Amino acid sequence: MRKFLLFILAGFLFLNSCSTGKKSLQRGDYYDAIMKAAGRLSSDPDNRNATQVIRDGYPMAVAFYQEEIDQVLTSNDPFRWKRTLEIMQTVNRMSDEIRRIPAARKLVTSPKNYTSEMADVQNRAAQEFYDAGMDALSRKTREAAKQAYFHFLNADGLVRGFKDTKQKALESKDLATLKVVVEQIPVNGKFEYSAQFFYDNVFQMLNQQFQEKDFVHFFSPEEADRVRLKYPDMVLQMGFYDFFIDRPQHHEEEKVLTKQVEETYQTKARRDTTILVPGPNGQKNLVMVNVKRGESITLTRKVTKKGKIKILTDQVASGGLLEMKAVEFQSQKIVFTDKVPGQYTWQNRYGIFVGDNEVLDNELTAILNNKMVMPPASQDMFVLFTKPIFNQLTGKLTNYFKQYN
Repeated sequence: MRKFLLFILAGFLFLNSCSTGKKSLQRGDYYDAIMKAAGRLSSDPDNRNATQVIRDGYPMAVAFYQEEIDQVLTSNDPFRWKRTLEIMQTVNRMSDEIRRIPAARKLVTSPKNYTSEMADVQNRAAQEFYDAGMDALSRKTREAAKQAYFHFLNADGLVRGFKDTKQKALESKDLATLKVVVEQIPVNGKFEYSAQFFYDNVFQMLNQQFQEKDFVHFFSPEEADRVRLKYPDMVLQMGFYDFFIDRPQHHEEEKVLTKQVEETYQTKARRDTTILVPGPNGQKNLVMVNVKRGESITLTRKVTKKGKIKILTDQVASGGLLEMKAVEFQSQKIVFTDKVPGQYTWQNRYGIFVGDNEVLDNELTAILNNKMVMPPASQDMFVLFTKPIFNQLTGKLTNYFKQYN
């Protein structure tokens, strides 16, 4: 018991020393040390470890971060002013926490705070990002334009409305975005409407997967004309080939059904006797019951039920192929191609039955509830055939165009 109490005490002291920031200070993690110590003093103003961390560690922290600033500003880091800004913000958060807590404020009467310098440093940091954005934009490549876009956003985030960052960001986004025109290859005239429905769904799906914030944008041919997009980066072409609808098939199958069922019946005892009946409340155990002559009794017996069912099945099969390819507009080079086969079989099963209903299971009952109906029209068969193709197409196109995002 004594060893257990010592173990608990040691664990408490260990956690106590960690929560006061002492361990963090020993590791040289000044920010974590000061924030933990200040937090501890807010609930325990007389804590010795936390007091020591603030009293000894805060001057060390300020000196360390000032040295960090000096080193960063003399380095070749292209974003040295952004790094300087981050260090100053770290010192300010640390000092604000000390000012907030009376016990910590007593130990540090004049916390260091970067105030007058911040505006100038923010402007210099914004200029760094602006310069980096202009440099990337001058390279005239899609990947470099993407970098430029984020540099201009960072510049505007530091100083709202800095120079012409918003205009440059739009310019970079436009250059970084892959512009794809989605074209459909005409199909047999009578299926043209259904094919258009399919392409519209594909176009909608692509614009849901890649939205305004992304670096891939899809245009219909009409939209490309409207915005005067003469030179897209890529053209995505899709067309259906070899679509067929088989002749309707009709099958009939007859089954003889039998089933043993247990039924009850009433009768009168012909003489005094003893019979076995189920126990009270439907118990499975049988009990002996004395019955006098002439009394009504309920007995059970096995009965064979019979029936005959004719199952009629009407089927119409369809199938075809969707071919898609992505072509670079300028070079006319095919960069992606794939063929997606699809098939759809319409089926209706219904039946005719005579006999005892007890021989029917749920499946046969469902078949009997069906009615004879005409197969879908060819237009509808085309739409149904495209549905499994659409599901495959979603994954294929999304995975391919993700590489440009």
